[in-house]
Amino acid sequence: MNRKQRRAAAKQEQPLQGARNAPNVLFVHATSLQNAGKHEEAEQLYRSILAAYPDHPGCLNHLGVLTRAQGNLEEAAALLRRAVAVKPDYAQAFVNLGGVLRMLGHLDEAMSACRKAITLKPDLADAFTNLGNLLMDAKRPGEAVLAFQRTVELEPNNARGFARLGVALAEDMRIGEASLAYERALEIEPNSKHLHFHLGNALASLGRDAPALEAFKRAVALDPSYAPAYHNMVAILQRWGMLAEAMMITRKLIDLRPDHALHRFNYCHQRHHICSWDGLAEDEADLLTAEEDFVPFIVLTMDSTPAQQLHYANRWANALGAEGAARLWTPATARARDNDRIRIGYLSNDYQKHATAFLIAELLERHDRDRFEVIGYSYSPDDGSDIRRRLTSAFDRFVDIRETPDAVAARQIHADGVDILIDLKGYTLGGRNQILMWRPAPVQVNYLGYPGTMGGNFVDYIVADPFIAPFDHQPFYAERIVHLPNSYQPNDTRREIATPPSREECGLPPSGFVFCSFNNTYKITPPVFDIWMRLLKAVPGSVLWLLEANRLVKDNLMQEAAKRGVDPYRLVFAPKLQIAEHLGRHAHADLFLDTLPVNAHTTASDALWAGLPVLTCAGDTFIGRVAGSLLHAIGLPELVTHSLEEYETLALRLATDPDLLSGLRERLVANRLSAPLFDIGRYSRDLEAAYLRMWEIHQAGGAPAAFAVEDGAGQPSLLSA
Repeated sequence: MNRKQRRAAAKQEQPLQGARNAPNVLFVHATSLQNAGKHEEAEQLYRSILAAYPDHPGCLNHLGVLTRAQGNLEEAAALLRRAVAVKPDYAQAFVNLGGVLRMLGHLDEAMSACRKAITLKPDLADAFTNLGNLLMDAKRPGEAVLAFQRTVELEPNNARGFARLGVALAEDMRIGEASLAYERALEIEPNSKHLHFHLGNALASLGRDAPALEAFKRAVALDPSYAPAYHNMVAILQRWGMLAEAMMITRKLIDLRPDHALHRFNYCHQRHHICSWDGLAEDEADLLTAEEDFVPFIVLTMDSTPAQQLHYANRWANALGAEGAARLWTPATARARDNDRIRIGYLSNDYQKHATAFLIAELLERHDRDRFEVIGYSYSPDDGSDIRRRLTSAFDRFVDIRETPDAVAARQIHADGVDILIDLKGYTLGGRNQILMWRPAPVQVNYLGYPGTMGGNFVDYIVADPFIAPFDHQPFYAERIVHLPNSYQPNDTRREIATPPSREECGLPPSGFVFCSFNNTYKITPPVFDIWMRLLKAVPGSVLWLLEANRLVKDNLMQEAAKRGVDPYRLVFAPKLQIAEHLGRHAHADLFLDTLPVNAHTTASDALWAGLPVLTCAGDTFIGRVAGSLLHAIGLPELVTHSLEEYETLALRLATDPDLLSGLRERLVANRLSAPLFDIGRYSRDLEAAYLRMWEIHQAGGAPAAFAVEDGAGQPSLLSA
């Protein structure tokens, strides 16, 4: 080392012993090292400066940023607190402190730091961005929108700011505005896979599936391994009925993430829809041992136990944040009642052409308005159908909350003073469960739309009946079981049955016994199909009439028939029709064969309403006991079997004993307008008696409790007592 080098080294060893501005000169040098990515050298220099000048605010701030990046959050917070203590007008240090406090989970203190920064420097975009992020963490998207809007006003070319604005708008259910924010972000940063993904989500939420699919395709073109975009492409393709394409992408997801059980789980459900069964039972059994957050409804459709159904419902509820959700309704927030009527709110996405709508329409029309005020809270699109118009007029008030954020919708329900909130969706597609998690009403009920437990602490009761959910099944329900005296299912007696088409028009042979099962094809399982094929072999000239749910299932089931030695053309596939025409064609069927582990639900009551006997086998869970409930309520309990062997034996007997089957059909027709299943007036009074009992328990200060409505207890004379 020469003399000049030794002199320079000596200066570095005592860097702060020189002129008065030495620390600032070195600080500038340290920041240049930091900006160049030389973080270790920068850190050493910052610490050297602070050793001599412990109150240097710039060093405290920049070293705080470095230590935050290293994961030393507590030290970073201490350094940044010192920075703002030394220099109380240091706006950027307040911003950085807010960021560290956010990472530490101190949201309130972090917000205070960001607001202080904004007070000091109102044009500091970072402060608004950090505040917006904190407000999103606090589930206050409406306020976050205002913060992010200020970010992009200050920095019009900030793609990340527009992206965050879009996320906040989407969370606030302002989906149209969110899509515009994403589009603006993409103008600035067109090669962001995340922005294309978010835009696709917004467009899909607006019902614009085609452009949404294109957005997802652009995302995966930028990153062929981008799993979230593939996942959402699958959802659109399934809605379009393009199962082959959806399954191909799901296979790609499985290849990308072989350790991700969710994709295998979804693939199993897709295979059910097309009746592709090889190895399916083994795959499902393996999946049902995984500790994953599986969609609870799909678990219901598998060969799952009551305990497994409760387990996955609990996991899902917890993943949605049920345990930590704030509650709007408390005894302190109870409304001052303006009359003696109980205010009921029905919450649903199915106020359109949907099975739930067809079941519930007349019940809503028949509610006793002297005792109940009935409000519909709808987040379904207006499809312009007759059933939509009928439903909107059936309520005392119909409130469209489709574009209303969950928290705002919950506050509206609470402000409306709803006493009993009835959820008609559960964990089926499109459900908005977080509205219930806000607890807008003192009594909340799982009814009709979801055939199982929701597994959380945000629903008090599930409406059932003694057959569907006996009280000894209570350990498998988070809700308290309420028994209606007959069947849990309402029915519309105004359903029209069209004039039957000819057998030829239905694709049926001129003669021969017609077994039918108009269930959705995902309910068909190999053990049940085996029985159906043996029945076709045992009954010469018979055919099996099935629903053609998708373009793949027909080929698969015909191949399965051939494997079992049955002419595949003895399977006849029925296209989907409007409800009246669908009911009309039932006249050509002789016996409806139910499925297991998932029974016919609305499909069974349709058949019974059309005068077609239904043969079922009862399972162990709600979803597998519905048809049995309906048959008891129509006065045909002998058509409920309790093993597949008994089911097969009785099916063959009914198909080969015309007098026995004719007698059952005659009894069904005679019972149709007198038995409880289609006595909607009687049903309405029974359900109202259940609502009254729930309310009495609440008014008395009791916890939700299981109970049964006695047969006849819903008569008006008793209710008025």
